[in-house]
Amino acid sequence: MLTLIDTHAHLIDERYRRDRKEVIARARSSGVVQMVNVGYDLDSSRRCVALAGEYDFIYAAVGVHPHDAARAPENYLDELRELARGPKVVAIGETGLDYYRNLSPRAEQQRVFREQLALARELALPVIIHDREAHADLLAILKQDGLSSAGGVMHCFSGSWEMAEECLRLGFYISIAGVVTYPQSTRLKNIAAQVPDERLLVETDCPYLTPEPWRGKRNEPSYVRCVVEHIAVLRGATAQELALLTARNARRLFGLPPAVLA
Repeated sequence: MLTLIDTHAHLIDERYRRDRKEVIARARSSGVVQMVNVGYDLDSSRRCVALAGEYDFIYAAVGVHPHDAARAPENYLDELRELARGPKVVAIGETGLDYYRNLSPRAEQQRVFREQLALARELALPVIIHDREAHADLLAILKQDGLSSAGGVMHCFSGSWEMAEECLRLGFYISIAGVVTYPQSTRLKNIAAQVPDERLLVETDCPYLTPEPWRGKRNEPSYVRCVVEHIAVLRGATAQELALLTARNARRLFGLPPAVLA
């Protein structure tokens, strides 16, 4: 059985309301030894922390997504700071910029992003970055403001190889999701084949971005196996080698303890 870590899941999503326990059990039976459950606003961040408290192999990230930046209350950073001090919280995020949907004004996205970068630096926590159609502004902010000493990850990477190189120079890990399994994702496949061993992560971003052959259905952490198997072929590695490599990287970035299936 592969040893897998899903570094980006949204298990608090409403789509898991009826069968969350079964979804988590399926992940465990598929070899997922640890998961990072990621918040996108204050309420979801609270629920991520609560779920991490129920399972010893689930960890939490707390943050405000760019979609929700305009709705963040004035004192949101105070609550994020308190949540982030919890023993199972391993990152700030997800945060970043999204110019594809523009659900919050760009100025608000940038302000809230910069504030969370500062919080990550203050708490020495890694940051989980969301970037969609905002590559230039996002890189400019990162270069100007700086990254936490704990580093960070470009979640569900969607940029060019040139941008990946910039992110690697800044100290980021590159995380690949199920999109890499889609036949038309040629650019992402090439990037997944080139990211240095020590900077590669895998994720599901569930319930979104379901990999082949389940594309069109709800995603779940057990499907991270498909991402690993696909990238392994692209890199000329075995699935077990790729699983162990990405699990080691996840533990290094997020400070996760060693874990095995019970």
